[in-house]
Amino acid sequence: MDERQALASFGALSQETRLQIVRMLVVAGPDGMSAGTVAEKLDVSPSNISFHLKELDRAGLVRQQREARSIIYTANYDALSGLVRFLMEDCCAGHPEICTPAAEVAACCAPAEGKIR
Repeated sequence: MDERQALASFGALSQETRLQIVRMLVVAGPDGMSAGTVAEKLDVSPSNISFHLKELDRAGLVRQQREARSIIYTANYDALSGLVRFLMEDCCAGHPEICTPAAEVAACCAPAEGKIR
């Protein structure tokens, strides 16, 4: 991930509703959620959710797929991982012990063997 993309991602995530949406979609996993379900769970109007989902899609943090009459949104795990890697690229400056706590936290999120995200 380059700096321009990181800035777009951080910009998209710097709004409370959008951050909540991304966190909700991460938990939802590969099945994702419809925009209507997201709106309902966050108690936000459908038009408001559509606006925020469009911003997250533009930043590359979510993906969308049409299923019948619904659009299903999922977290873009590759982009989110890229954002974390971008933050951690220069973290240890030759001192790996500095990054060890962050690496241990990231390891807890690794998918179980044979399980695809």
